[in-house]
Amino acid sequence: MWSFFARDPVKDFGYGILQDSPERSGIWSLHRGKRKTSGEPVSVFVYEVSQGTEQQTQLAKAAFKRMKTLRHPNILAYVDGLETDKSLYLVTEQVTPLAVHLKAQTEKGGVGELEVSWGLHQIVKALSFLVNDCHLLHNNMGIWAIFVDRAGEWKLGALDHVAPEQGDPSGISLPEPKSVYPDMEKYDPPEMSNNSGEKWAGEVWRLGCLIWEVFNGPLPRTSSLRSLGKIPKSLVPHYCELVGANPRARPNPARFLQNCRAPSGFLSNSFVESNLFLEEIQIKEPAEKQQFFQELSDNLDSFPEDFCKHKVLPQLLTAFEFGNAGAVILTPLFKVGKFLSADEYQQKIIPVIVKMFSSTDRAMRIRLLQQMEQFIQYLNEAAVNSQIFPHVVHGFTDTNPAIREQTVKSMLLLAPKLNETNLNQELMRQFARLQARDEQGPIRCNTTVCLGKIASYLNAGTRQRILISAFSRATKDPFPASRAAGVLGFAATHNYYSITEIAGRILPTLCTVTVDPDKNVRDQTFKAIKSFLSKLEMVSEDPAKLSEIEKDVESSAQPAGASSSWAGWAVTGVSSLTSKLIRNAPVTEGGATPEGSEKPTTPEGLSFPEPSEAPAAASTHASRTIEVTDDKEEPVGDRWDDEEDWGSLEVGRSSTAMAVKKQSSDWSSSGWDADDSWSNEKEGQGQSSAGEEGWGNDWGEEEADTAKRTLPEGVRLASEYNWDTSSTGKGSFQNDLFASVSQRSNSAGTVRAQGVEFRMKTLLSLSKAELSKKKREERRKELEAKRAERKVAKGPLKLGARKLD
Repeated sequence: MWSFFARDPVKDFGYGILQDSPERSGIWSLHRGKRKTSGEPVSVFVYEVSQGTEQQTQLAKAAFKRMKTLRHPNILAYVDGLETDKSLYLVTEQVTPLAVHLKAQTEKGGVGELEVSWGLHQIVKALSFLVNDCHLLHNNMGIWAIFVDRAGEWKLGALDHVAPEQGDPSGISLPEPKSVYPDMEKYDPPEMSNNSGEKWAGEVWRLGCLIWEVFNGPLPRTSSLRSLGKIPKSLVPHYCELVGANPRARPNPARFLQNCRAPSGFLSNSFVESNLFLEEIQIKEPAEKQQFFQELSDNLDSFPEDFCKHKVLPQLLTAFEFGNAGAVILTPLFKVGKFLSADEYQQKIIPVIVKMFSSTDRAMRIRLLQQMEQFIQYLNEAAVNSQIFPHVVHGFTDTNPAIREQTVKSMLLLAPKLNETNLNQELMRQFARLQARDEQGPIRCNTTVCLGKIASYLNAGTRQRILISAFSRATKDPFPASRAAGVLGFAATHNYYSITEIAGRILPTLCTVTVDPDKNVRDQTFKAIKSFLSKLEMVSEDPAKLSEIEKDVESSAQPAGASSSWAGWAVTGVSSLTSKLIRNAPVTEGGATPEGSEKPTTPEGLSFPEPSEAPAAASTHASRTIEVTDDKEEPVGDRWDDEEDWGSLEVGRSSTAMAVKKQSSDWSSSGWDADDSWSNEKEGQGQSSAGEEGWGNDWGEEEADTAKRTLPEGVRLASEYNWDTSSTGKGSFQNDLFASVSQRSNSAGTVRAQGVEFRMKTLLSLSKAELSKKKREERRKELEAKRAERKVAKGPLKLGARKLD
């Protein structure tokens, strides 16, 4: 590999030549090489003195000198060189001869006009620089003098014959190309004998020959220039000017460039415009940059892949690093990222993405969350947990609902990469807060949906403590889509519940949802109930199947699979609704959907109709449970936020409850807010057991609280009635619920005297509002009586003591 550098002083040269077949480029042989220290790829032009003539050696040394002194973006860039008595080594940027590049592109389907237009623009610009600025003539323009770099940009090389337009002041003249290469004579203009016309006449003639060869292949003879072949129509008039017989009519390279850049010209297109803007991006105004990057995203689909990777991408990264481009570069950045390999993506884009997540720019944060699917596979777990998740988690408490929503949805992608602490503790704490406190119903709904989707990544202990409590709370949400999500959550995670939990906790919760005001919620509930009942029946018929059914209950965290065919619900249905609801109008709690908003959908095309009004649902609930309802009880939509908090850690718990909490898990040491924990203790509850969840003892609490309530006059507890319909005694008749209801309703004369209709209408007639009013009136009278007693009492009362009569 290093055979070329085995001798002094070549062995100390900082570049090596790879052992492959070189390309011929005039008197030079072109090799692929690399820098010894960094491995950076380069191209090495080698000229062997012993193999060339004296004229060729003179040309090689002249080219070596010109390459050192001529610097221009469109001229082949000189990197390093070495001159010895035996060889000349010329190191440049990594390039490929244009003829080789065009052949390779033809095999792939042909060279696009956009790429050719920008390439010709670069070559004409380089030629204009030599002629107008440096007052030099190239004298060797042709397809052999053009090279293409990694980005697909054309570079002007082959500076062997470059000479001043007025001749070399030293008197040394270089040989003409045709004297070295006899077949070059066909590229000479017809006036070469008398040397008439402008100084650039010969240069633009050879430029016309180059254009012909780019579109039609090698030029067989000079007369072939009259045949246009495949030259585009928009370029034909300007091409004809270049190869015109009158040398004085041939345009200056700068004028030719200007003519082609006119509207509808060959060089007037989005690709050329984008390249020109990128070349001057450092001096553009911020508003211009913003506009450019917004339009660039749409144009990238038509740009060459190599150009996107090696020209656009570095400019995007530079604009973010130093230009404060902001979120507008994200869309084109991710589009270009599709062209990169995994290693290139990891090296170039991931560091920028990690840095972007720490930005306080809301627009950038939401763009990152929306497009996370495009780069999540390239993120390693260490970076996600230490550098990304700590910033993403702030989105759960953002005041902007759109950011909260996108943060929730992004957890579907981040969850598999989160560690134990971030997933089972921090993320669950944030989910609990959102489901309990967020004022946006769709966000609460998406939180429930996301929890069901990532359940398989949670450890067994976390699943047992959280899932039933979370989904049970969702079934009492005033937002219909959230209630449906809670039901579907139970179904989608059915394999994580024991038979005891299904019978004792899940089915009772689902049964209460069978009377939901929304029919679609009821339909999903009946489906779930049938699914769980089939499990119970299966175990009842064959107890040996218990272990198989409960095999996943204690399973460790693993990638999620399809739970069941009808429960394979996805975020797309409800989450797409979420953004629409947030954008269109605020969500009406209590189930009412804003006018003009779309209806939520569930998988399998189930659509949520407009839910019924919340007050009606609340009054129905109240009338249905009138015997055990306190006058201070709030409607379902109001108490959802207070009671269903996935368990709260309020101050003032008994020592037994705190001991159970400490045994169940060590989460209490994480410093969560009281309302955000996943504990199962209830405020004011004397004790709890380790096996109970936040929803496991609701009914027991209601029974205990009922004994303490002061019921309105004429209303008794259900337990005080004689429910034995077989008794016929007078006492039993007086204590019979239905008999008392019948007597009361008959005296009113408003309902029929028999059946369930009679009883239900009577119960409905005694509304909650009337009971509340009567209770407040009794309370007011009681307070007035106490005040009167205090006024007539003699002597002052001591603080903390009661005066005895």
